[in-house]
Amino acid sequence: MAKSLLEQLPEIVANGRKEAEQILESLESRHRVSLQTREWVLPSKDTAAQDWITNNARQQNLAAQQNILTTAQGGLFGQVQPPHGDAATNSDVGSVAWNNRLIYGDNLLAMAALLAGDAQNPSLRGKVDLIYIDPPFDSKADYRTKVVLPGVELEQKPTVIEQFAYSDTWSDGTASYLAMITPRLILMRELLSDTGSIYVHLDWHVGHYVKIVMDEVFGKNNFRNEIIWLRDSAGKGAKGTSKQWSRENDHIMLYGKTDRAYFAQLYKEELTNTQLREYIYSEPDGRAFKKVTLGDYSEKSIERMRTENLIYTTSTGRDYKKYYLDEAQFPIGSNWIDIINLSKGQKEKVNYDTQKPEKLLERVIEASCPKNGIVADFNGGSGTAAAVAEKLGRRWITSDLGKPACMIMRKRLIDQNAQPFLYQAIGDYQVEAAKSSLGRDFRIGDLSSIVLSLYGALPLQLDENPQRNLCHVSAGGHKTLVLADSPNKVTGLATLKKAIAQRNNLMGGWDKVVVLGWNFTPSIGHDIEALNDSRLEVLVIPPDLLDRLKKKGGLDKLRGSVRFSSLQYLTIYPIERMQASNATTETLTINLKNYVLLSPEAINLNDVDREKLQEIINIEPLVIIEYWAVDPDYDGQVFRSVWQDYRGNTANDDDPLRVVTKAQLTVQYKAGVRKLCVRVVDIFGFEAEVVVTLEATK
Repeated sequence: MAKSLLEQLPEIVANGRKEAEQILESLESRHRVSLQTREWVLPSKDTAAQDWITNNARQQNLAAQQNILTTAQGGLFGQVQPPHGDAATNSDVGSVAWNNRLIYGDNLLAMAALLAGDAQNPSLRGKVDLIYIDPPFDSKADYRTKVVLPGVELEQKPTVIEQFAYSDTWSDGTASYLAMITPRLILMRELLSDTGSIYVHLDWHVGHYVKIVMDEVFGKNNFRNEIIWLRDSAGKGAKGTSKQWSRENDHIMLYGKTDRAYFAQLYKEELTNTQLREYIYSEPDGRAFKKVTLGDYSEKSIERMRTENLIYTTSTGRDYKKYYLDEAQFPIGSNWIDIINLSKGQKEKVNYDTQKPEKLLERVIEASCPKNGIVADFNGGSGTAAAVAEKLGRRWITSDLGKPACMIMRKRLIDQNAQPFLYQAIGDYQVEAAKSSLGRDFRIGDLSSIVLSLYGALPLQLDENPQRNLCHVSAGGHKTLVLADSPNKVTGLATLKKAIAQRNNLMGGWDKVVVLGWNFTPSIGHDIEALNDSRLEVLVIPPDLLDRLKKKGGLDKLRGSVRFSSLQYLTIYPIERMQASNATTETLTINLKNYVLLSPEAINLNDVDREKLQEIINIEPLVIIEYWAVDPDYDGQVFRSVWQDYRGNTANDDDPLRVVTKAQLTVQYKAGVRKLCVRVVDIFGFEAEVVVTLEATK
């Protein structure tokens, strides 16, 4: 007989602790999880900058960014000053460069990286003031994303990585969900400061099961409250024929790390009719008050109040204290009925199904995070926590496993002209996945052998192939050398040149070489074009390969079903560079030319939508660009975007379904050559870039 959920709970918590402990033990190792910075974003929504005020502010931002580039040491991207001039809450964190961060990837790995820290960013263990998470809590949730293009609507399913994450969460119902969230809650506790708090936003599906786990992780004595949020009007969620009460509440569990958790009492902005009815008296000037008995006050206090005109005497001669309506404060309790959920068409909506209203997060952050404290949300979704933290002068970190969510968050933060922030991804994601699939002791050569086997190639002799990353295919009298690059490397020009040399020289030479890569330099398309070698082919190893291997239960079951796709790339027209007459600035004009998508068959669409996509990109290839940005001083390492445009931004034009294809930047004049980088992200989250060296202006 299967164990009940109650019987499984001790084992679930024990296994979660073991998983978290293994992660914590690995933080000091050479192979600890790291974060890779994909973009340093200097928001610049009003890119036209027509009026002199906007243009002047933009030039100041660019000048500050240029100073950061000049003075940065050891890979730091520059210190973002604390909002509103407040002193840092956490002196250890505040004494070093701080950047708000948007992280793409599994939140378990993101937290491991934040706990480990690196040369540029110290560990955040015990440094986070507030964590708010709104994890998925409905097993029937639909995680498909609707993509609207001119005249076409597509429905993209989650990437296979996302699908496996969600299916893992619910593979065995609530037990699987609790197994997923337990180690994550343990790592969150490690991140919290001693005065920190955590809010976990759930509903009736799993809310009280999670409370039991949180009692174990945070201690039952550190439970502060269960907040009930009336998200919908009473009656919604139950049909008239339903034999149940309606379900219109969410549950938000609040725990402190210790009994010293920071809390600032908030007060109601508006009083109820019942409360207002008490204020029936008024001064000659109309100032309303209510009367309160004097039983607890000393004679001395009463005399002082009398001199201050705070005593009201009735017609019968009895004295009372005056309590003025304009000074009344009524603490907000734990039943939040005054925050209305978002509905379709509201300005705040960002096209994300589970988006929460900003007022909800304002209340959470103002109550439980001091000014300039650190707020973290590891189920970022629509980005409400980060957006509100930004507005309220708090520092923030947010992460999400979904590429659409990360794009929505990046656009939302740019839209509100946020301070500069980092967009990061989990470093060596495939290595971490390999450890999960193949065991912690796996070697890179094992992984290369698996990839090459799935490609259908045969291994070379070990003396010719010591790294076990080379195989061969022979068909029709032609011999092809196949090289599988390492998952902890970025495949670029150097790898391609090495592959060509091996093709020409190894074992007497080969007719062709195929390079299989996991991660690529965004300029890889142009590197391939520049090599102009018809006997070189570069293909993408499916990023979900290891997850599929784990799910399918073996190598043999995957043979013949793995597709290695071609690369996407971007082209632009020659850039115009013109020095201004004042000699202190110059203008750069960039025009997009073409964008070639990663093989459409690799996109997770049904056949009908895939045909629709192919039709529209045949006519207008640039229409699938979701976001593009420019770094006018690219250092070849960190992409620092100081100009952005994206679908939905109408500051540059009035077309919400297309990006503009022309950018004109006014930047500080730079003598000599200038290296510029243009990066695009398409509607499916794939990236490509062009790097151009501009000669000095005449």
